[in-house]
Amino acid sequence: MTDTTQAPAQPTHGFWATVREALQGTHHDYTRGDIGRAILLLAIPMVLEMVLESVFAVTDIFFVGKLGASAVATVGLTESLLTVLYAVAMGLSIGVTAMVARRIGEQDPEAATHVAAQGLLVGFLLAAIVGITGVIFAPKLLMLMGAAPDVLAVGSTFTRIMLGGDISIVMLFLANAVFRGAGDAAIAMRTLWLANTINILLGPCLIFGLGPFHAFGVTGAAIATTIGRSTGALFALTLLVRGRGRVKIRKEHWHVEPQLMWRLLTLSASGMFQMLVGMASWIGLVRIISTFGSDALAGYTITIRIVIFALLPSWGLSNAAATMVGQALGAKDPERAERSAWRATAYTTVFLTAVGILFLIFVKPIIGIFTSDPAVASYAIDGLRIVSYGFPLYAAGMVLTQAFNGAGDTWTPTILNLTIFWFFEIPLAWVLARPLGLGVHGVFLAILIAFSMATVVSAIVFRRGRWKLRQV
Repeated sequence: MTDTTQAPAQPTHGFWATVREALQGTHHDYTRGDIGRAILLLAIPMVLEMVLESVFAVTDIFFVGKLGASAVATVGLTESLLTVLYAVAMGLSIGVTAMVARRIGEQDPEAATHVAAQGLLVGFLLAAIVGITGVIFAPKLLMLMGAAPDVLAVGSTFTRIMLGGDISIVMLFLANAVFRGAGDAAIAMRTLWLANTINILLGPCLIFGLGPFHAFGVTGAAIATTIGRSTGALFALTLLVRGRGRVKIRKEHWHVEPQLMWRLLTLSASGMFQMLVGMASWIGLVRIISTFGSDALAGYTITIRIVIFALLPSWGLSNAAATMVGQALGAKDPERAERSAWRATAYTTVFLTAVGILFLIFVKPIIGIFTSDPAVASYAIDGLRIVSYGFPLYAAGMVLTQAFNGAGDTWTPTILNLTIFWFFEIPLAWVLARPLGLGVHGVFLAILIAFSMATVVSAIVFRRGRWKLRQV
């Protein structure tokens, strides 16, 4: 006898219906169902979140660029110093996202909430230490980075404000890490959109003194950024306490839990070191470029800001992969975790390949938006052209790194970063720039070569699958 019983029809979802659902932030179980749709539900708000972050990055440098090469160089040097802070914030975020995602995948939101609260407490303490140190030693830190006297005169206050306001940066990073790990990507999007909208609107007012505002010059950019990020951080913390997503932090969750803090720090320490190694490698590159003068440094800063503009949306897809991997492993489905990572890699590669082609075609008019100084523009054009050739490979590397982190395997990308970006990229940049006489051109070549190599090695290691065994 033939069984004619049919399974219930699965609901169909068109692309625009998926977009609407992603922006509304409805709860979805990412451990089952269509992988492509799940990635889109997570990635759409994450990409939009990063789009505005990237818009702010280029808007900020656009306005500061009107103040001259010294102001742009100040921003570049300060951002290099902030790599220490970003390493702390992003390293902790990696640990928080991995643990929250794993607990959500295990259907244990209460445990995820404990992780969130303890992560925020640890982040606040570490940010206070970094901020106080930065405020006290800002001028000396700029001098250590090779700042010329004109940069010191313009930029010391800017650097003090940026480093002193670091708690807002760390809290914003960590709160959004909780939202992403829990799958509440739309909430993280709204939080960062609020922060960056304030930055974009307030920045030119405080830089140039528009309307009733005083003209603070480059210092105004730091004030606007700190106000915007602080507002975003307070908004995010408010949402966590009110429980608008899967995580609701109550009074008892703020009690210090040393054992959980230690687990989180153990996982995050390698994540911090990973980010510190990767980001601090830029300090080494900036130190090499600074020896060629303010024009070279300003050109490099413009190039990197534009590259960040292109890469930040791809971080949205990468973060979606991290959440999918973490939750799938929590649900005891490692094969789904792997398929999710490769699918996100494919999406990101298509996107960044298109961006790289556009940059190569329109490199001169793009740079012309940010500077009219021929000397600065020549460095920036050369840099953007060289770095753009590697965009397809950068895409895969970004997603695979976040997939490792989402699984809690933070040591693999840490070792790769240390080996490739410190022991290979920086020495190569110096050799190409100085002994071989390629100058700043050689530094950009080193960036292209190192990031491409990192992607190839990451793909080989990822396919081995040892990350599937990681417990967090």
